[in-house]
Amino acid sequence: MSRVWTRDRRVVTAGGRQAAMATELDGEEETAAAAGKLTGSPQLSVEDDLREMAKNAAWSVSSYKPGNNVLSLRDDNLDTYWQSDGAQPHLVNIQFQKKVKLQLVILYVDFKLDESYTPSKISIRAGDGFHNLKEIKTVELMKPVGWVHISLSGNDPRETFINTFMLQVAILSNHLNGRDTHIRQIKIYGPRPNPVPLQPFHFTSQEFISYSTIR
Repeated sequence: MSRVWTRDRRVVTAGGRQAAMATELDGEEETAAAAGKLTGSPQLSVEDDLREMAKNAAWSVSSYKPGNNVLSLRDDNLDTYWQSDGAQPHLVNIQFQKKVKLQLVILYVDFKLDESYTPSKISIRAGDGFHNLKEIKTVELMKPVGWVHISLSGNDPRETFINTFMLQVAILSNHLNGRDTHIRQIKIYGPRPNPVPLQPFHFTSQEFISYSTIR
């Protein structure tokens, strides 16, 4: 089961221009998928066993343009954005008070609105602090519009999350060789705590939880 948030989308059937635009967009998405690049989704879809982890974290950025600071990344408003104002790479730093388990990073970007400000290559780094950050994931984007889901899971199926005090999102390059970048939202998810103490399995349904202890 998963939770889904989406914007209303109207379907226009009259005329051939809309159909041609849709075909072109589908073609770009297929090309990006074949190349292993991310394009974004209109839906923010998150599994029920995940929760947003960064509400109480300390957020900072490497630079910002006045009026477009780090607060725009967390205001739940897709019409605002953080804009960097300096040399690449552009950095978003998220520091936690204690070590946390993280599984998913989701960004909202919009190539149609931001063009050359849109990230094209992103690095995700983790560690205890600035002194020992290590890259754990690098992704490339192709004209993304919407929510970009970046899994932090490793190649081993057992590595479903990372344990870290700090996460860093580094914008390595932008589309059309742009210098500064726009990101409209960032959300970070990790597994929900086990509702049953000392239970190795993480049951999510009330029925399973009720039968998970010896009476």
